[in-house]
Amino acid sequence: MWWRPWLPACLAWGCVAALCGSRGLCPAPNASRPEPGQCPRRRAAELCAWALSSDSLLDIFPVDVIQENYVRNVRNCIFSVVYPTPFKSRVRLVAVSKEVLENILDLDISVKGSSDFLEFVSGGKVAFGSVPLAHRYGGHQFGSWAGQLGDGRAHLIGVYTNRHGERWELQLKGSGKTPYSRNGDGRAVLRSSLREFLCSEAMHYLGIPTSRAASLVVSDDDVWRDQFYNGNIKKERGAIVLRLAKSWFRIGSLEILAHSGELHLLRRLLDFIIQEHFPSIAMNDSNRYLEFFSTVVSETANLISLWMSVGFAHGVCNTDNFSLLSITIDYGPFGFMDSYDPDFVPNTSDDERRYKIGNQASVGLFNLSKLLQALKPLLDPRQKQLASQVLEGYGEHYYSRFTELFKTKLGLLGENENDNYLIAFLLKIMEDTKADFTMTFRELSEITADQLKELHIPEEFWALQDLAKHKLFSEWVTMYLLRLNSNNGDSDAKRRTRMANVNPRYILRNWMAESAVQKANLNDFSEVQLLEQVLQHPFERQEAAERAGYSLRPPAWAKHLKVSCSS
Repeated sequence: MWWRPWLPACLAWGCVAALCGSRGLCPAPNASRPEPGQCPRRRAAELCAWALSSDSLLDIFPVDVIQENYVRNVRNCIFSVVYPTPFKSRVRLVAVSKEVLENILDLDISVKGSSDFLEFVSGGKVAFGSVPLAHRYGGHQFGSWAGQLGDGRAHLIGVYTNRHGERWELQLKGSGKTPYSRNGDGRAVLRSSLREFLCSEAMHYLGIPTSRAASLVVSDDDVWRDQFYNGNIKKERGAIVLRLAKSWFRIGSLEILAHSGELHLLRRLLDFIIQEHFPSIAMNDSNRYLEFFSTVVSETANLISLWMSVGFAHGVCNTDNFSLLSITIDYGPFGFMDSYDPDFVPNTSDDERRYKIGNQASVGLFNLSKLLQALKPLLDPRQKQLASQVLEGYGEHYYSRFTELFKTKLGLLGENENDNYLIAFLLKIMEDTKADFTMTFRELSEITADQLKELHIPEEFWALQDLAKHKLFSEWVTMYLLRLNSNNGDSDAKRRTRMANVNPRYILRNWMAESAVQKANLNDFSEVQLLEQVLQHPFERQEAAERAGYSLRPPAWAKHLKVSCSS
């Protein structure tokens, strides 16, 4: 078998672990090995008994025939085998997600205190039964074909099927060089890793499909970055996030195969994705690729609508960052809007403002067109025509879902021909007054209809006070209250409860993340932990969050914050 050269090291550790009556961890090539006959301490027994597997991928797909780890153009495979590179210095555990560990990975939270766990999540050891992989993919970046990209600093360290029967792929990000690193060093820094850890978990609790984050570690290894590409190179610390997804395949996974003419692999990968992740599509259906495309189109429209409903801008909507499962992945220079602005661009590297928040739906259409282009070699003329018609329906899918979500945010029940106008009217006066996106909708969830009717806006509703400065605010309020009165069987109390359950009070604003980063740079992880707790309950008022000012007007210094692709 092709992976025979990697077995001895894993089997050596496996024999040791067998003394405990369980499977264990396999050291990465540069990691320390256990002494003969030595078992992990009892506190690590949970991890010792826990195993990953790469078989579901290795049994299906060919891998890179070159075993050495150096940057190169790779062909005729989906993955390269490559081990993580452990840090050279001390590693600290910054944060873990209790919910991910216990409910997805079936690990007791106490395992986080073990040295084995720290080595595992920092790339020092890999789980027995797993062969670490780096995925080969391509992509369109900022509208242009970029050729081979791939996991340049990420390692898929195994697949875990939990007690619920859910299949999760575990990936370390920032864990060292791979054949796809191009000019990079294979590392990620603390600031960007911290943002990814917090945001992926925050998005989950907002109800938005997303990858998850299990842990975040930081080292004392020096990593040099030019954060804003202005020649100001600074020393930062290397960090690693252990992140999870049902699948890490993205549009670029298919694009690279189509562009390279590897149609046998394209078909094999598509069939695998459909069989594993699209159970409603029959594998013997000759139209399965068409059905797959139709599903991805509608689910992508849904995902971007959800982004818009919470004011989230991904920042780098390249095809290599768009999941085939329509989940949010690859958190980089993202941002949640403060003041409502359709031209909001979180990424300072986006000079052409291609990925501004108001353009995300259009970019989704562009990416889906590239997905269709990759699928076309496998479609017959009739299927190609039907697929084009499916793509033409994307805008209708998006607009319908967007309207549905914003009606829910406003507490509207039933149908009314003026609902679209009511939503557009509100967004326009929000734009004119630079009203805060999140708190405008939240405060509309909390204010009573009587207070609105009298245009009595309490001081605590600072976002609505900004909105009320608009000359047309009273006109919009009149329309809104009239529409609320048409809600059958509703009451103001029910309306406010309903709205409070969909309009968050807390989001991961840039200033909040930056405050946590600044403290973490001094090894104070208290705000990381506070934000993790607060963002698990974004719709509930929390005293700790209120004391921290997380629902107040953003501080003045927040306006000058910048994030970039440098991570």
